[in-house]
Amino acid sequence: MAERRVALLLPGQGAQYPRMAIPLYRREPRFRLVVDEVLDLMGEQGARIREDWFGDSPVLPVDDGRRAQPLLFAIGYGVGRVLQDQGLRPAVLLGHSIGELAAAALAGVFDLPSAARILLARSRSLSAAPAGGMLAVAAAPERIRPWLDVAGEHRGVAVGAVNAPAQTVLAGPEPSLARTEQALRGAGLVARRVRATEPWHSPVLREAALAFEEALAAEPLHPPRIPIRSARTGRTVTAREAVDPAFWAGQMAEPVLYWQALTRLLDSADHTLVETGPGVSLSAPARRHPSVRSGRSEVVSVLPGERQDCWATWQAALERLARLGVLDGEAAPHA
Repeated sequence: MAERRVALLLPGQGAQYPRMAIPLYRREPRFRLVVDEVLDLMGEQGARIREDWFGDSPVLPVDDGRRAQPLLFAIGYGVGRVLQDQGLRPAVLLGHSIGELAAAALAGVFDLPSAARILLARSRSLSAAPAGGMLAVAAAPERIRPWLDVAGEHRGVAVGAVNAPAQTVLAGPEPSLARTEQALRGAGLVARRVRATEPWHSPVLREAALAFEEALAAEPLHPPRIPIRSARTGRTVTAREAVDPAFWAGQMAEPVLYWQALTRLLDSADHTLVETGPGVSLSAPARRHPSVRSGRSEVVSVLPGERQDCWATWQAALERLARLGVLDGEAAPHA
C-alpha cells in the first residue's frame, strides 16, 4: 500500500467546551510551553482567557469569539507543534475559521508574536459587529436558501459554513437568526445553535473584516513552508494569497467551505487526517467521506469531546499514529 500523506485538521468556533485540553496542558510539558507562550504574548487578554479556561463555571465565557477563538488557536497550534516535535511531518494543513490562522502559523506565514497581535486585532475588530450567532442545520445549502431569500424576515442571515453535504451552518444577526431558526424548524428541519455569540462568516462582518485587514497589513507575512488547503476557497493557498492581508481578513465575512476543501484534498491523494483540536467537529464529517469509508484514507482525533478522558484519548492517538508510521516510535507512548 502506498504511504498516505498526513493532513492536520484544525477546528474553529463551536468545537470549544469548558476545560478542554486541560489534562493535556497539565501532563504534556511541550504543549503547556506553547500554549503559555501564545497566551502570555496576548498580555491581559491572554490572562483573562487562561482564567476562564481553568474556571469551574458550567457556562463557558469563552463561547464569546474574543475568548474562544484565541484559545482554540493556542490548542490547535500547540498540538500541531507537539506532533511535529514527535516526528509527524504534515504534507498539508486544513483549518476551519480560526483554525486556518493556526494553520498559517504552523506553516510559517507569520511567527508567534505576530500571531498574538493578529489574534488581538481580530478580537478588536468585533467591537462594531452586531449581536448574532450561528445555526447548524441538517440540510444541504440548496434546501435552505429559499428561507434566506425572503426579503426582510431573514436580513443578514447567510450560509456561514458547509461542513458536509447535509451539514450547513447559517450565520447572521439577531433577531433575524432567531426568526430563521423558527421558520426552518417549522418546516421540519433539524437545527441547533452553535456555541458562538457572533455572526461569524456572515456578510454583516464585512466592516469588521476591513478593520482586521488594516491590522494584518502591519505584520510581516510569508509564503507557507507547508501547503495550506484553504477552507475559504477550497484550493491550496498560493504564495501571493499568503502575503495578502485581505485574503486572511476576508475569511471573517465569507463562508467556510470545509467539505469542498476536504473533498478536493482527498480526491488528490489518500491521507491520514489528524484533528488537532478538541472533539471531532472536523473528523466526524471526514469519516463520512467515501475515501475514509472505503479505507483509502484514515482519521485520527487526538483530543476528545466533552466528558471524555482527555489523557487516555491523547495517548491512544499517539500510539495509533506510531503504528501508522507517522510518528517517531521512541516519542510515542507505550502501553
